[in-house]
Amino acid sequence: MGWGIWKTRGESTVEGYLRAGYELRWPTVALSVMATQASAITFLSVPGQAYEDGMRFVQFYFGLPLATVIISAAFIPIYYRLKVYTAYEYLESRFDLKTRLLGAFLFLIQRGLASGITIYAPAIILSTILGWPLEPTIVAIGGLVILYTVTGGAKAVAQTQKQQMVVMLGGMVVAGLVIVWRLPEHVPFSSAVDVAGAFGRMNVVNFDFNLQDRYNFWSGITGGLFLSLSYFGTDQSQVGRYLAGRSVTESRLGLLFNGILKIPMQFFILFVGILVFVFYQFTAPPLLFNGSLRTRVQATAQADELAGIEAKWAQLQSDKRAEVERYLEARKAGDSDTEVSARERLQAAAQEANTLRKDAKAVVARALPGVETKDSDYIFITFVKDWLPSGLFGLLISVILAAAMSSVSSELSALGTTTTIDFYKRVVRREASERQILFASKAFTVFWGIIAVSFASFASLLDNLIQAVNILGSIFYGTVLGLFLVAFFLKNVRGHAVFIAAVISQTTVIALFKFTELGYLWFNVVGCALVVVFGLAIQTVMPRASPSAA
Repeated sequence: MGWGIWKTRGESTVEGYLRAGYELRWPTVALSVMATQASAITFLSVPGQAYEDGMRFVQFYFGLPLATVIISAAFIPIYYRLKVYTAYEYLESRFDLKTRLLGAFLFLIQRGLASGITIYAPAIILSTILGWPLEPTIVAIGGLVILYTVTGGAKAVAQTQKQQMVVMLGGMVVAGLVIVWRLPEHVPFSSAVDVAGAFGRMNVVNFDFNLQDRYNFWSGITGGLFLSLSYFGTDQSQVGRYLAGRSVTESRLGLLFNGILKIPMQFFILFVGILVFVFYQFTAPPLLFNGSLRTRVQATAQADELAGIEAKWAQLQSDKRAEVERYLEARKAGDSDTEVSARERLQAAAQEANTLRKDAKAVVARALPGVETKDSDYIFITFVKDWLPSGLFGLLISVILAAAMSSVSSELSALGTTTTIDFYKRVVRREASERQILFASKAFTVFWGIIAVSFASFASLLDNLIQAVNILGSIFYGTVLGLFLVAFFLKNVRGHAVFIAAVISQTTVIALFKFTELGYLWFNVVGCALVVVFGLAIQTVMPRASPSAA
């Protein structure tokens, strides 16, 4: 905070405040883009996702490298040529005002809510680890980020994100090394991978085509591609980061660097979760990773019932560790028959462990009606708290707080910029002075900060946080991307047609989310395709005199 405020003190121009004065070189652009996407949710939820579901979440990012190439070739030159502050200004130059406002409105809704989840994630840590009440913690974190974002604008965001990204990556590397060091001496790294494989956790790629399966190769390379195109090509929180580059080349290099590095980075963070899983095969894990729930249940009538489940849990963990040792011995001796039978018993033990955890959560639900029992977001931080030395524990807390600050500051800056440029300056006060624009941008940044903090209070009702953010984005991103693809490539489609198509598309996607089991990554494909198809269809039946600013 102090660095960002000091480095950007005295910023008084609209260009400097909203676009960092076009001064950033590509390494800063790259780190800023990465830090914006790598929120605290990444470092809380992704290891927990791997612990429970294995490595298959990495397939979510398979479409990202191709998306950055497409954006670098098609999107960035247009944005620079038009000298836009927000991506949605282009929609008016190509279509009309109402289409621009629709695209900006959809961004404001989904990103405003997502920023609340981003604030909630680190608040979990401080409230659980330090015993602070959750609501004041949410307000404190949100308030601190609002302070330096409002003070220095886009330049403050970019300046702080370089240091924050170094802390994040360095901290996770240290965490991975400590976990390997904590494994039993007779379990080398290769054996740890073998144990993870025996439990089905090394499921990196799945080529089975299944529309209900959230994570497979096909959903990642298609739905992931469309989601990445939407996020990096049309979401102002990212567009604003690379448009701060001093040239088209600097912006392209920064974005492409992110596309190259993102999959290895996410693979590593997932693998840290796998290592935590392996560690807990040799050291009994908690029955409930949110330890505060256990404490609260012990003061209720269900205390004895939970104690009975804990006794079964302790015995199961002891038996499972013995089975893991037999499995490793069979692997070392090359005894394939014993290895296969041991693997089957391990998987059966894992199923029994899942059943006991469900039983324990059911007891918690009866003892504490209305409480959230989902605890995957507590898995990694529980390990950090219990097993990392004090200094490294502090480092990992810093990692998560730095990630929260970097992502939320980008989001609030983008929300303030979009509201100011696309609504205030375009609709409310077209002749606003530079001073009025600066004041409005700061005021709207504070406004969206308050909205994000308010929504963070409801984030505990959500499932895994990393999935919640991606689901929320997928509901809206497909429609927004459809608007931009029609604008870029279908020159005969005009404003009225694409506006109606976007409304139909967004309504359909929301209905699919509410009433079907379709994997959420496909929402991006469906939403985009509907805008394109309906836009073409509606334009064919409209009079040729349909107005357009194209």
